[in-house]
Amino acid sequence: QVQLVESGGGLVRAGESLRLSCVASGRIYTIGTMAWYRQAPGEQRELVADVNSGGDKNYADSVKGRFTISRDNAQRTVYLQMDSLKPEDTGVYYCHIDRLGTQYGPLYDRWGQGTQVTVSP
Repeated sequence: QVQLVESGGGLVRAGESLRLSCVASGRIYTIGTMAWYRQAPGEQRELVADVNSGGDKNYADSVKGRFTISRDNAQRTVYLQMDSLKPEDTGVYYCHIDRLGTQYGPLYDRWGQGTQVTVSP
């Protein structure tokens, strides 16, 4: 069974930093695009950043220059370094992988359970 487990969320003040991690567990052979989404209260889930298997990265305009996404394929982990945090960054952050190659065949559109990030003024 494949699971995505996030960690690293918490409560910080504006201007501080957090680093999120997401580990994919299970008998996994390949990993496609890894991404972080977030959902603020009363809002739709939105893409924060993603990184494909070739290392190409994409960021939402609201986080460019402040957040950095990276991946470690050997550790099956994706990170999100969040600097200069703002109150509007508050929300539940979800890890997502679009495609995994496993012993049972490909799996698509996998989500983690989410980790709360709260930024106070």
